[in-house]
Amino acid sequence: MTANRLPPALLEQIGRLSTCIVASTIETFDVRLRNAGFTDSGVRCIFEDFPPVVGYAATARIRTSDPPMEGHSYYDRTDWWNHILTMPTPRIVVIEDVDSPPGLGAFVGEVHANILLALGCVGLVTNGAVRDLPGVHSSGFQLFARNISVSHAYAHVFDFGGTVNVGHLKISPGDLIHADRHGVQTIPPEIAARVPIAAQRIQELRQRLIELCQSPDFSLEKLREAIRNVRKTK
Repeated sequence: MTANRLPPALLEQIGRLSTCIVASTIETFDVRLRNAGFTDSGVRCIFEDFPPVVGYAATARIRTSDPPMEGHSYYDRTDWWNHILTMPTPRIVVIEDVDSPPGLGAFVGEVHANILLALGCVGLVTNGAVRDLPGVHSSGFQLFARNISVSHAYAHVFDFGGTVNVGHLKISPGDLIHADRHGVQTIPPEIAARVPIAAQRIQELRQRLIELCQSPDFSLEKLREAIRNVRKTK
């Protein structure tokens, strides 16, 4: 679990930023490789009209192709809800579907989205399937998933509280997640508190370049000079 819970005001600031700005900001700290820390295109945003979400990961693993060893429904395994409540708020549920291929059945639909909302969750990230899109959309609960399915099939939790792999991104309980229409990423805890201020600086530098490109006085020489100045300030 993450060592430091960020103040709500700081989380709100991060939540107002796009994932692209945050990703560019993380790069400036050189705390991880630039090809790591985010999901691949196999996990897509379902509700692109929603704003970014930010929260702490609560993890589980599921299967949907075969029946559970015990019980008949995913409602039979409710102890993982207790695990969710051990994570700081806001929470984002991260579910790895271990079937090959994943996504035959959907674990989360309208009912479970509302259960998770009641547990302080703002969204779901999964390499599996989701369903009941109109109902989930109206609830305000965000979804990131591999695909959409008509059925639960045999969806059931068989493990929770460990590190999961979703879209080639390893996520552990308590990891800070930031996600929007572009995708899902984690924010390293050691630099998370500095992200909003650093992001503002990047936005200002980008805006200067955009304004130059849109200016009637644009020239390649001015662009090269502006790029050199940007590099000097990093």
